[in-house]
Amino acid sequence: VQLVESGGGLVQPGGSLGLSCAASGFVSSSYDMRWFRQAPGKERELVATITSADGTIKYAGSVSGRFTISRDNAKNTVYLQMNSLKPEDTAVYLCNAYRDYYRNYWGQGTQVTVSS
Repeated sequence: VQLVESGGGLVQPGGSLGLSCAASGFVSSSYDMRWFRQAPGKERELVATITSADGTIKYAGSVSGRFTISRDNAKNTVYLQMNSLKPEDTAVYLCNAYRDYYRNYWGQGTQVTVSS
């Protein structure tokens, strides 16, 4: 079982980045897929969720209207498109696949830095 994030990097304020999370070893369409982020000295924050049951999408208030989560079940991949990025979006972004207590998987994270 593996989740591999990609797409992070350095971007100027107001810019955009797209993150990908490729799943292997399990069928991600059967899991709620989530993006978290963690900035230095701060608690891990749930950024976006897309459910397995009906594709319901939820966002943290801090990113609503700027970030978009999506999934391609054929590719076993979930995405996070981030627009209008702000310095406070700087963090390690982690992909999570959740089904129950015993099936809760994490990627290694990808760094996003928003700075001029």
